[in-house]
Amino acid sequence: MANVKQFFNDYINPKRIVEEKRAYRAMMDRVDALPEDYRFVFKKIQDYMWKFASGSGYDVIEIQKGLVGLFEEGAAEGKPVLEITGEDVAGFADELMREAETYTERWGDDLNADIAKKLG
Repeated sequence: MANVKQFFNDYINPKRIVEEKRAYRAMMDRVDALPEDYRFVFKKIQDYMWKFASGSGYDVIEIQKGLVGLFEEGAAEGKPVLEITGEDVAGFADELMREAETYTERWGDDLNADIAKKLG
């Protein structure tokens, strides 16, 4: 029953959907105000994150909001964007995604469950 409630809360809650869309647009307005290099890197990281996100995606949006804040601080301090992310931007994004529900995590859970079911 809890899963059904969660499903309706995440996917079929018009009020929440409208609120989340409004918040997402506000976040993207903040991204658009960043310097060009920061915008480029943010959008590349964002595209990368969406490839792995599963579920409602709300957790990924929260991570992206934090990233915008981090980028805003770095830009205000005049730092180059790669000083914040490091040269391994994919590794940086992977670290951010540790707290998100991902397809790879689900696939790993499914693999372990299938093996446990078969082998005990």
